[in-house]
Amino acid sequence: MAGSDDYPRSHRVADFIQRELSGMISNEIRDPRISPMLTIASVEVSRDLAVAKIYYSLFDREDLDETQAALKRASGFLRRRLAQEMRIRAVPELRFHYDDSAEKGARMSALIDQAVATNTTLDDAAAGQSSGVGSDGRADDTAMQGDDGGTGTGTGTGTGTGDSDGSTGVTTDVPPQP
Repeated sequence: MAGSDDYPRSHRVADFIQRELSGMISNEIRDPRISPMLTIASVEVSRDLAVAKIYYSLFDREDLDETQAALKRASGFLRRRLAQEMRIRAVPELRFHYDDSAEKGARMSALIDQAVATNTTLDDAAAGQSSGVGSDGRADDTAMQGDDGGTGTGTGTGTGTGDSDGSTGVTTDVPPQP
């Protein structure tokens, strides 16, 4: 079959199971413990098509325990219904797992927002003290002056020479070393 290596059979079966289970759970399961806000996030099927891991998410995490128990109880019914719809010899065993990636993503986003809010910029640092970097991105000469008045070596953007008697000497540009 052309192109089957690009899209293996286990992926095709997983996509079919995801589509069918979404409809079956919302239309055919009458268990009140299953949250109406349940979403089948993804399905992973083993290469031998023996096991299907169904990842679901809920709008309200408070319904998690009841929904998990109801899905486990309904898995036999759902597997039989899938067998009627699928054209394969053996239907995979259905294992339901809660998908908390949306919660983790929201938590990470909140941490990033908090870090950005407490972050200081170069403008804030310049108001308090000199950062040693000029507006052109090069080392600031005033930050590079030593106690004896001579200038020292920059951070790879240039070198300066000076005498200990306070003269500034000559500054030449040298490309940064890798």
